[in-house]
Amino acid sequence: MIFETSGRNDDVEPEFGTGYKIIEPETLCCPLVFSSPHSGDIYPESFLDRTRLSALQLRRSEDAFVDALFADCLRIGAPMIKALFPRTYLDLNREPYELDPRMFEGRLPSFANTRSIRVAGGLGTIPRVVGQAQEIYGRRLSLAEALRRIETLYKPYHARLTALIERAELGYGLAVLIDCHSMPSGGAGLHAAHAAEAGAAKQRADFVLGDRHGASCAAILTEVAEAELRSLGFTVARNKPYAGGYITENYGAPGANRHALQIEVSRGLYMDEQNVTRSERFAEIRAGLRRVAEALAVTAATQLVVHRLAAE
Repeated sequence: MIFETSGRNDDVEPEFGTGYKIIEPETLCCPLVFSSPHSGDIYPESFLDRTRLSALQLRRSEDAFVDALFADCLRIGAPMIKALFPRTYLDLNREPYELDPRMFEGRLPSFANTRSIRVAGGLGTIPRVVGQAQEIYGRRLSLAEALRRIETLYKPYHARLTALIERAELGYGLAVLIDCHSMPSGGAGLHAAHAAEAGAAKQRADFVLGDRHGASCAAILTEVAEAELRSLGFTVARNKPYAGGYITENYGAPGANRHALQIEVSRGLYMDEQNVTRSERFAEIRAGLRRVAEALAVTAATQLVVHRLAAE
């Protein structure tokens, strides 16, 4: 049995009702924590009215159904936090103030990071583009609007994610964050900024595991996840083209017993990318991910905990 709780915030768009949802297992049984920051699919009318794009065009940028794809993983006794708002509205896998000056009326505050590669590509905290450089908005936004989204949606999500990680660490002596994402199956829907990361727009692996080139989690976790996926017949790449974003970088600190592993699933495996609908393989991929989660939970209990105790 699992239980869902929501973080209600009366200051956000009324269509959201809540900014995030936490799905809790009946009993916590392991130090894993799952985060799905890009699977939100509630598009407020006030947002759609300001965009140049259709809802379907916006949805193609979504990590559609990823929260459901990883849902069986929670049955090992781990929680999940997922965003309800879409990544085109606010991107949780960015620094809090990666803002593009081209998008806003007036001068940005001095603490804004306006020079990151993600901002340059139009993919900051408030995204400017989707797909192949398709502009989201027909006019500039007010700075107050951007800051409101960050204060009322971004910060509460990260505060609750931090709390889940700290709870796991308190209970087990370590925490393992699994950051859940999906990726276009090939170069056709790839934004230029992502293509630059890849080096070329071409067909990619079924799964990409991102551990910041070993900096965000113990190597054994990445190795176990890769071995399990390969045993199921999937192709797997590490850190190319996705080594992990802000969430993996910010929360992964293996030396402090906090591990973060990003898992990118090719959308072509489980959905129709053009129509944003689930495919017949959805259940198969979901079952495979549960096997990966089970293997990671065993590894955390039998190797990482033992190693930590030995070090003490």
